[in-house]
Amino acid sequence: MKVLIIGLGFAGERFHRAFKHVADRAGISISIAYVGRRQKAAALRYFDHIDGALRDFVPDIVVVSVNDTSHANVLRQLTGFQGFLICEKPLATPADELNGIQEALSSVSGFALNLIERYSGATQTLRAWVARHGWELVRASFHWGKDRINDYRPTCGVTSEAIHALDLLTWICPTVGPLRLTGALGVRSDFSISGLAVLDTVQLTAVLGATPITGYSSFVNVVRQRTVDFTFVDREDQLIHAQLTFDTPRWDHDHLRIWMRDTDGTELVLHELRVSPSQPGLETLHKLSELCHQVLEWVTQRQSPAQPFASLDDAIALQGLLNQLEQRALTPTPARYNHGAKRALLVESSDLESLG
Repeated sequence: MKVLIIGLGFAGERFHRAFKHVADRAGISISIAYVGRRQKAAALRYFDHIDGALRDFVPDIVVVSVNDTSHANVLRQLTGFQGFLICEKPLATPADELNGIQEALSSVSGFALNLIERYSGATQTLRAWVARHGWELVRASFHWGKDRINDYRPTCGVTSEAIHALDLLTWICPTVGPLRLTGALGVRSDFSISGLAVLDTVQLTAVLGATPITGYSSFVNVVRQRTVDFTFVDREDQLIHAQLTFDTPRWDHDHLRIWMRDTDGTELVLHELRVSPSQPGLETLHKLSELCHQVLEWVTQRQSPAQPFASLDDAIALQGLLNQLEQRALTPTPARYNHGAKRALLVESSDLESLG
């Protein structure tokens, strides 16, 4: 089994560790190589061009983990690749043309966009409860942010963060209908090395089918905060509330709470789940390892994944929504974070919690 990682930076190294772990656990012999602008110290086979890697290494799985601003260019270079493709989110940036990407990837045997929160036990549990009980969505909202001020990695902006929450809404409530943006406010700034007016924050309204949605996402949150709130009505017309909290207090530590409220305000907790994985060596990688495990099983055994992969059609639809956010967000004068002569960047060796 051969895995080619295009971009062995922070995200690429995470995939390297995850694939090595799941292959060892499954007893599968795996060979990993990478493409990069320069050779790193990693004891992996190195290629400086994608076409040479595809020709000489002949990978079964390709992982695109370059910075999001380079996704479109890399994906087009994969024209004709017939193996399984994993792409870091988002598929592209709002400035990229999507038609060429779809055409380039028309030959792949499988595709998964890395929407990692689909692989949380908390997410899967709530999705199952909604389906089993036939709950109807009444309202949903989210707050999804972290601090990426002066991160060394280029970025297309907050659309790269908001994608997680937007995907979870339709993933947990797949029968409600399409998600459509109705309005957006935002703020641009020089928080990123990518420019002086990069969209760093959005506050949006949308409808999921006919259900109103509100959301806030930011790359300049002073703390990491990832919550999605739902209100449903059950078959007896009772209101059911649910909250998902992700990566708190640490990566992969997720929490689901489902409850009702009596007329006197008393809460009746219907279900509560705390996911706190702690396997040594898998810090920050538990959910990613589950994705890699399911891809490996699909490629080696054609075993259907426990939940469907985020398909190319899913990725295109989400990208269209992100593009609208970028284009329609009403923004004031850009904020200015950097006032000195030189920007003080986080270094690549920063701790995982800071970079996550």
